[in-house]
Amino acid sequence: MTGQPHRVAGAYRLRRLRTTEHFFTVPLDHADPGGETLEVFARDYSSLEHDDDSASRLPWLLFLQGGPGGRGNRVTSLSGWMKEAAKSFRILMLDQRGTGLSAPVNRQTLPLRGGAAEQADYLTRFRADSIVRDAELIRRQLGSGPWSIFGQSYGGFCALTYLSLAPEGLQEVLITGGLAPLAGGADRVYRATFPRVEARNREYFDRYPQDRERVTAVARHLDAVPEYLPSGERLTTGRFQMAGQFLGGNTRVDALHYLLEDAFVQTPTGQRLSDTFLEQVATLVSRATNPLYALMHESIYAQGEATNWAAWRVLGDFPQFAPEAAEPLLTGEMIYPWYFEQDPALVPLREVADLLAAKSDWPALYDLSRLAGNTVPVAAAVYRDDIYVERGLSLETAGQVNGLQVWETDEFHHDGIADDGEAIFARLLGMVRN
Repeated sequence: MTGQPHRVAGAYRLRRLRTTEHFFTVPLDHADPGGETLEVFARDYSSLEHDDDSASRLPWLLFLQGGPGGRGNRVTSLSGWMKEAAKSFRILMLDQRGTGLSAPVNRQTLPLRGGAAEQADYLTRFRADSIVRDAELIRRQLGSGPWSIFGQSYGGFCALTYLSLAPEGLQEVLITGGLAPLAGGADRVYRATFPRVEARNREYFDRYPQDRERVTAVARHLDAVPEYLPSGERLTTGRFQMAGQFLGGNTRVDALHYLLEDAFVQTPTGQRLSDTFLEQVATLVSRATNPLYALMHESIYAQGEATNWAAWRVLGDFPQFAPEAAEPLLTGEMIYPWYFEQDPALVPLREVADLLAAKSDWPALYDLSRLAGNTVPVAAAVYRDDIYVERGLSLETAGQVNGLQVWETDEFHHDGIADDGEAIFARLLGMVRN
């Protein structure tokens, strides 16, 4: 590599915290360290309860966020799990490659790589294996010994890859809602999660019976009456079903009720969807801020096989989720090929997405023998009713990682750390240090 491998871009003080901005130079392809490079961004946070000298000597905690395609959290004060972690750590919030300020990937930047084939080839270097190797390089550039990592959702998938590729860089590992299946491919995942999402729909409609009728009314209205999002494209029933993202949360599930109560207004031309409703739905159904999620989502399960739009194929066995169903259910995290026909942020990337879905030689993300012999302390929260990372598959994975301790709970859903992050983080940290 050439150039400065690590530079500090700025340091600031906010409300009860200090933060420093870092840029790191990493190889695009870690198998070719002398080739093309990327600049990866991270921001560290520490509490002002530690003086400057003490803060500089705190051990590092790397946070690996959910996704793929989500940038590191931007915070202006310490709360939730970060407030708890900052008592004893200096937190490094990483923009994983392709997100935030780390060589961002979207419809605007990808054409710089060339045509669809070149873009797809470029994106093959944006999975967990590359993210982990970035992290190991960053750890060494910071001069840190083995550090602690905390992985939420997809961040937990990355943590398992870290344990497979570079366990020598790890002091301890905490995982929430992120024990990925180690084998079986994407089809297996969706055959497990579609029933979970259906059960969560039923639970929601039992809680808010009037919303069953509202969801059906919105779906049938969209079939009959053109309604347009503020960005100009038509809202379809399929995209409206993406509001099921709310079902993955504890308190967010109730926010779905508030969304639906604003759905209709009376106008001189009859009943229409309200501007309030359409504005809120627009933020749910667009991938403009994280197109990498749609492009790479199924590849996070791929190891030596093509995904071939797994969720779309498996959906055929669950017709209750089809937009044309008599009472369509709301969907979860599944990505369908028609997203790349209806979302303006994704339309230019349809051919790229098809090439990635057809790729059949994805390298392995996990080393099963190394995980079986693991010696790094690991603790994981498994949410019993998680609609995104299925409980049974999570427990299967837990049994394949030596020494991994599981805290199984039905108190939280997938975004548990947003509800009581302080307690969850403290519990997991206590488990690995017991």
